[in-house]
Amino acid sequence: MEARINLFESPTAAKIAKRFYNVASVLEQSPLPKSLRELVELRIGQLNGCGFCVDIHTKEAAAAGETALRLNLVAAWRHTTVFTEAERAALALAEEGTRLGDRGVSDETWAAVREHFDDDQVGTLVCLVSLVNAATRMNVIVHNPGGSYEPGMFAGLAS
Repeated sequence: MEARINLFESPTAAKIAKRFYNVASVLEQSPLPKSLRELVELRIGQLNGCGFCVDIHTKEAAAAGETALRLNLVAAWRHTTVFTEAERAALALAEEGTRLGDRGVSDETWAAVREHFDDDQVGTLVCLVSLVNAATRMNVIVHNPGGSYEPGMFAGLAS
C-alpha cells in the first residue's frame, strides 16, 4: 500500500498537521494515564480501519508499558477480563463516539464514564475521541500505511 499523497508536502496540510500535533500534545499534560489514552486511540484506529493509527498507538502503548496481552485484546475488550471498569467505560465511549451514526453516545455509557472520571478527565476523553477520529479519517482518506512508525517520531512537529 502506498499513500495517495504525503500531507506533509502540502503547505496548508502541513501547517494543519503541525497544529493538530500541538493540540494533541496538550493531552500529554492531561490527568488521563498515557496507557489509557493509547488504548482508546488504538480502539478508534481499529474501528476506522486506520493501519497507520493502529501502528502508532500499539507501539506508543507498548512503550508506555502496556502488555502485549492487553494490546491484543483491545479489539475484543467486551469479552475479556483484563480491562478495569474505568477502562471499559473509556473504551465504550471511544466506540460510541466513533460510531455516532449508529446511535450516538448512550446514557448508559455516559453514566459509566461519569462514574469513573472527573470533569477534567471526561473533557479530556471527549477531546481525545474527537481528535483521534479526525486523525484516522485523514490517514484513511490518503491511504497512509502502517508499519514504519517509531515511538516519538513526530516530536519534531512540536512548536
